[in-house]
Parts: sequence; C-alpha cells; structure tokens
Amino acid sequence: MNAKLQAVKDEISKVLRGKDDEIDMILCCMLAGGHILLEDIPGVGKTTLAVALSRAMSLSYKRMQFTPDVLPSDILGFSLYDQKTGDFTYREGAIFTNLFLADEINRTSPKTQSALLEVMEESSVSVDGVTRPLEPPFFVIATQNPIGASGTQKLPDSQLDRFFIRLSLGYPDHTAATEILKGRSSQSMDEVNTVMGKEDILSMQEKADAVYVSEELLDYIVSLTEKTRGYEYLAQGISPRGSIAILKLAKAYAFYMDRDYLSPDDIHAVFYAVCNHRLILNTKAKAEGLNERQILNMILSAVPIPRISLSSAM
Repeated sequence: MNAKLQAVKDEISKVLRGKDDEIDMILCCMLAGGHILLEDIPGVGKTTLAVALSRAMSLSYKRMQFTPDVLPSDILGFSLYDQKTGDFTYREGAIFTNLFLADEINRTSPKTQSALLEVMEESSVSVDGVTRPLEPPFFVIATQNPIGASGTQKLPDSQLDRFFIRLSLGYPDHTAATEILKGRSSQSMDEVNTVMGKEDILSMQEKADAVYVSEELLDYIVSLTEKTRGYEYLAQGISPRGSIAILKLAKAYAFYMDRDYLSPDDIHAVFYAVCNHRLILNTKAKAEGLNERQILNMILSAVPIPRISLSSAM
C-alpha cells in the first residue's frame, strides 16, 4: 500500500476502529476525485470519519446539517445589496471548502438537494449568472438515514448518480464495541496528526489517473455495465457515468495498492461500492428476495474475466 496513504489510514484509525475496508474505499474514492455517500443509522462515526480525514490530509472542512428549512443559498452563497456602494456583493456559501459534509442529506427538500448537482459534477458554483470555481481538491461526503426513517425522502436518481460510491459503516464489531465502553475506542481528535497536504493529494490524483489500462479491461468494464442493462432482475442498469466511475475508482485502487497497471481484481474490488446505488431492482428481484450485492455478484460471475498477459499489463 502507498506509504503516505497508509499513514493517513493509521491516523483515521485512531478515532474510528474496525473499519479498515471502508477507510480503504473512501481514500481510493478521494484519489479518483469522487464523492461519497454514507447510508447509516445515527451514531456510528460518520462525522468522526470526515473530521479525521480533514485533519490527516490538511483539508479545509465544513459541515452542514440538512434540515427541511435549509435553502440553496445557504450552500451556494448569495448576492447581498451594499447600500454604500450601490452594488451587489457575493457572499460565499458553505460549499466553498475542500471537504464538505452534507449531514442527513435526505432530510432536506429536493430543491436544496438539487443545489449540489452542478458543484458535484463540475466543482463550480453558478449564482446570478456568474460561475465561480472551487479550490481543488474538492470532495462531498454526504450521509443519509436509511430510506423509510422518520422525516426522510428518497434521493433522486440524478443526485445518486453524482456519488462515486455508497458505503455503510455499520455497527462496530464486538471487540471495538467493548473498547468503546472502556473508553479506549478512540483517542482525542487532537491526536490525529496531519501527514499529507493538498499538493500531495493532487499529485496522487494525477498518478492514479495515469495508471495503465489495457484494451481488454476497458472492454471488460463496458461488458459488465452492459450486462446490467436489460438484466432479468433489474429495471435500471449502470449509466455511462457509472462506467467512468468504475474505471476511475479501479485505477485509484490499483495506485493505492502501489501498482501502475490495472488488473481485473481492482475492478472487482470497487464494483459493488460504485454500482449498488445506481441499480433499480424490478419486481422479480424483490419477489425472490434478492438484494443489490447478490445481483452484482451474479453479473460478475456471468461476464468472462479477460486474460491479461504480463507484457500487456506492464
């Protein structure tokens, strides 16, 4: 594993125990320049994770609680009339930061949710006809309560598709839960040290994007996503944006594992995280009690894995 990213993971693990796989995937998503959706019950460490990330990677950080009364202008900013000058002055919203935590995003109105569409896709904000770019790197970590919980509403497909991955931290295991009761599960957030900076992140993003991908693996990604379209258990499959997300995240995963070429295992490692929130199951899948993970595993089994020679992988 990349040494600097291992150091970041070690710092986060000081305050979030037993979530190695989830931390790995989140760091890979940041290398790919993507945004993260965490769907979980309250109290499992989502905010702790975001704060620890910002500290370890020297990122500016803002958190907004998405309640029904939050307005788009609270996020994007607004123009305020200055009586002295007679001009309108732009006041930046909360989105102007490196790491933006949108807490309980599915508790706010669709109008407010839609305010994030442009900024997540293009890393820029348009207010009053003026487009303002955000300082890179820029990431959104959004949390949502499980669908059906009190006061929640389903995110639209266009919003879900903007997130590279959807993860769930879940409950701690027995050992971590015991450490929580003993007070040893997390050290003070002040003990999370900065081990890399913004320039390091941007440099790593470039290196991850430069990971070599063979034609066979590009074809493999397309074959996997095409298999989801018209599949017997799915009403909606993976979009072209989803295919791009698989490629970018798989390349980031390969770099994370200290390789400069892509392998089928990298694609398999990220496939569920990228695809699980982009699928719509049909009535046949629901009648047979199938979930997204089972269906995606069926698709992985149905599409032949290409044989990549060592010479073409180097």
